[in-house]
Amino acid sequence: MSKHSEACCSIPPVTAQGYEPKGKYIEVDGLKTYVTGPSTASSALLVIYDIFGFFPQTLQGADILAHADSSHQYQVFMPDFFEGQPAHISWYPPDTDDKKEKMGAFFQGPAAPPKTAERVPKIVKTLGEMNPGLQKWGAIVSLTTREGTPFSVAAECHPAMVDPEDAKHVSIPLAVLASKDEDAEAIKQFEKNLTVPKHVETFGDQLHGWMAARADLQDSKVRAEYERGYKSILTFFHEYL
Repeated sequence: MSKHSEACCSIPPVTAQGYEPKGKYIEVDGLKTYVTGPSTASSALLVIYDIFGFFPQTLQGADILAHADSSHQYQVFMPDFFEGQPAHISWYPPDTDDKKEKMGAFFQGPAAPPKTAERVPKIVKTLGEMNPGLQKWGAIVSLTTREGTPFSVAAECHPAMVDPEDAKHVSIPLAVLASKDEDAEAIKQFEKNLTVPKHVETFGDQLHGWMAARADLQDSKVRAEYERGYKSILTFFHEYL
């Protein structure tokens, strides 16, 4: 685990309901993209949202990442990789045949990981051309952490389908925040296989998705762990970006 400082950032009060995003939408490589944070920032973060797309909890998280570290602010970009076709929140958990069918079609279509991964380098290149002052990139995703990645550091929150073998190919510092729903042994082996600076932590009383669309921010415990999760990511990025 990284010995990163805990003094980098101050998370603003989290809005439990009716959140109003601080950013705006632009078009990047044909994709609607949420952008937030000061245009003068020299570091940027690319956020790949969860399967439910532009949810208020996810947008609030992007705003926290952009503004909470006053000494190291970021421009944060969140493209609509699903092109207006996110999964519906009612499909999860996929505990009926109908839900399983819909989720299966979703992952074969709009959410196919190779499709998203292929677009990332061009999007980062395009954003760099649009914002010449950006010098370093971090990512809230682990799709592109192998050798040759454009990113300097990455984080993944409540990762699905964890394969410990993937950790052997990670080439940049990585933070992993797992929930109680991830396979504990897979997370343990994934951490063991990482050879880069790392921060791996399991939030043992939180469900899969507590950092994004499934966060019930009206629950004080969930809200506190949501805040702690984002502070943990910012602290890690503060050290390596």
